[in-house]
Amino acid sequence: MSRNAHENFMRRALEAARRGWGDTHPNPMVGALIVEEGEVVAEGHHATAGEPHAEINALRTLGRKPKPGATLYVTLEPCCTHGRTPPCTDAIVNAGLARVVAGATDPNPAHAGKGLEVLRAGGVEVVSGVLADECADLNLIFHHCMATGRPLFAAKSGVTIDGKVATRTGDSKWITGEAARADGHRWRRLFPAIAVGAGTVRADNPRLTARIGQTEWCPWRFVFDGLPRTVADKAMPNLYTDEFRERTIVVTTPHGGLGYIRKLNALGVKTWVLPASSPKVNFGDFRKRCMEEGITGVFFEGGAQLLSELLQARELDYLLVYHAPVLFADDKSKSILRGLRTETLANAIRLERVRHEAHGDDMLMRGFVKYPEKMFVDEATFTRKNYGA
Repeated sequence: MSRNAHENFMRRALEAARRGWGDTHPNPMVGALIVEEGEVVAEGHHATAGEPHAEINALRTLGRKPKPGATLYVTLEPCCTHGRTPPCTDAIVNAGLARVVAGATDPNPAHAGKGLEVLRAGGVEVVSGVLADECADLNLIFHHCMATGRPLFAAKSGVTIDGKVATRTGDSKWITGEAARADGHRWRRLFPAIAVGAGTVRADNPRLTARIGQTEWCPWRFVFDGLPRTVADKAMPNLYTDEFRERTIVVTTPHGGLGYIRKLNALGVKTWVLPASSPKVNFGDFRKRCMEEGITGVFFEGGAQLLSELLQARELDYLLVYHAPVLFADDKSKSILRGLRTETLANAIRLERVRHEAHGDDMLMRGFVKYPEKMFVDEATFTRKNYGA
């Protein structure tokens, strides 16, 4: 079969994998197809952690022995170890499938390539690396976590052509169009958690849910508030009072006083009090706590103080920016990322493995953050008085 035919089937397997969008953590999304005589006869996807993998679901959907010469297309190298479910490689060999066409390689260094070796040893023909980049991109969070042992910290922003997020008066709704904002909710749905700073909570009183069509879904909602200043006596923010309040976690420090912590806990809001020498939350400690709690990815949505501190600390892993066809051309309009002193291109932060997507009139640029060897904070223009804002 030609490479083009392999890629066409793999694209359909990717469509199947996306049915598990945001539901499989800490596992990856995986799709699988069984093809006989050039026709798809069964497909499956991994729905949630602990349930059968995509390959097994495809075989169950088929409901019979595959015909001689049948091919399995799968977006990720089949597992060869026994976890919560048996190894998929055993099921593939036992089913008598003649060929496996795989997309991305298992990112776990302990497993990478071993599943394919097991299949070959079992007499299965293996074709690997088909649309590998697209298959890996589908599982940004899983691949990063497996490769680094750390949760993926990503940030999102919508900006004008000249990189502004609000006018000098603070007007920002809406810079991007409806299609871009809908895509932002799709990314919210992917991540196990969303994070904002205290300033965003006080200014916007957000809900921080993912709204896809008529469905509303709530991830873990982190509020970075080192003192904390979002606990009000009269009107508490939505995040502390709505029906999802038990999904809210205030990340704070011992400097704010236990009274605030008790008040939040009484409402059903969780608190993470991280050790700190100042009211500023340490991102390294936060990342470690996320990993301990099984939270493999956090989607940071603002505000400017929080995202800028994240970047300065070299703790931002991935960046998504929606560029709108809007121009302010005003030095006093507001930027989302600031506070660095970048004097040469060698000191600039860049994105790697960049992808571009059009959403209506807006263009999304996204990629992994690559930090320069040396970065300099411009203390004259960046203030740390609003801790975790």
